[in-house]
Amino acid sequence: MKTMVKKIGFFSAFIIPALVIAGFYAGGWWNYATAAFVFLIIPLLDYWLGLNQENVPESQVKVVAEDYYYRFITFLWTYFQLGFLFWAMWQIAVYPFTTAELIGFCLGVPLVTGGIGITVAHELGHKKPAIERFYAQLLLMTVCYMHFYIEHNKGHHVRVGTPSDPATARRGESFYAFWWRSVSKGYLSAWRIETERLRKKGLPFFSHHNMMIWYTALPIVLGVLAALVITLISKEPAFWRVLGFFFLQSVLAFTLLELVNYVEHYGLVRNEIAPGRYERVNAMHSWNASQLVSNFFLFQLQRHSDHHVYAHKRYQVLDHVAESPQLPAGYPAMILLALVPPLWFAVMDKKLDQWKHAIAS
Repeated sequence: MKTMVKKIGFFSAFIIPALVIAGFYAGGWWNYATAAFVFLIIPLLDYWLGLNQENVPESQVKVVAEDYYYRFITFLWTYFQLGFLFWAMWQIAVYPFTTAELIGFCLGVPLVTGGIGITVAHELGHKKPAIERFYAQLLLMTVCYMHFYIEHNKGHHVRVGTPSDPATARRGESFYAFWWRSVSKGYLSAWRIETERLRKKGLPFFSHHNMMIWYTALPIVLGVLAALVITLISKEPAFWRVLGFFFLQSVLAFTLLELVNYVEHYGLVRNEIAPGRYERVNAMHSWNASQLVSNFFLFQLQRHSDHHVYAHKRYQVLDHVAESPQLPAGYPAMILLALVPPLWFAVMDKKLDQWKHAIAS
């Protein structure tokens, strides 16, 4: 794929918030345009345009990985999301939504803050520069999921494909059962990881060094302050309405994340080589998807197999791994399937059996 096309393609993520904003100002049922685009148009484009299995040549990987352009997009998104969320909260305060408009708006906003925003936070949170890690935490603060920064990097990436990983969906487990297990146990796991870090450093649990105290409190502070400022400036009695919207979009945003978690590792397990010890994580422990269009929108998150082997690898140089188990469609289509457990099991259990048979033969 030509470099310029690829570079422009990653800017497509900004189409999602543009649709939310345009749908709001058009009014009425146009507020559902974002959801229709994500869950109907993108899957259709994925089907029509197919896969992109092309990888960056090894000789060019270092050059492409260090190209600041790709980081600039993620940095720009961070600032954009902060402004976008404040805009959305402002509209909740001042605009007289009908019930149908409000539902459409409340569905569209998390597709921005969660569908794209958490994807960007995930990308930045794996990188070494402090500014990128800071931006990751900032984005996660806007969706009340800051503990993900700890649990994902130090928990999930260590325990993926094992019974102790809350973010690895088990075969036969519905998304709804998985959601509660992943959300609750992931949060508790982050506390345990942070507690152990403090213990090793000889630092007190109740102190400013405990990041989980900050990660729990900061999103609440953000929501309250934003609601208070908007209420004072707008002179509308909207504090609780705005605050409620902030928490609602957060729940819907991290639910999208958990849907992606569910899709990425469903039924894939690492072999136990000794009691409590498992084989090294490899590209066989994540579902891969190289659909062209949805990978542009998701910064190649769907090339998840390569990501788990090389967690610090930048999104623009992630490889399509042909040997990995392959999803039958991109994430938008798979998310819809996951919401209907009988259909999900009918498709994915069969795919799981086919893949296991293929690697055994």
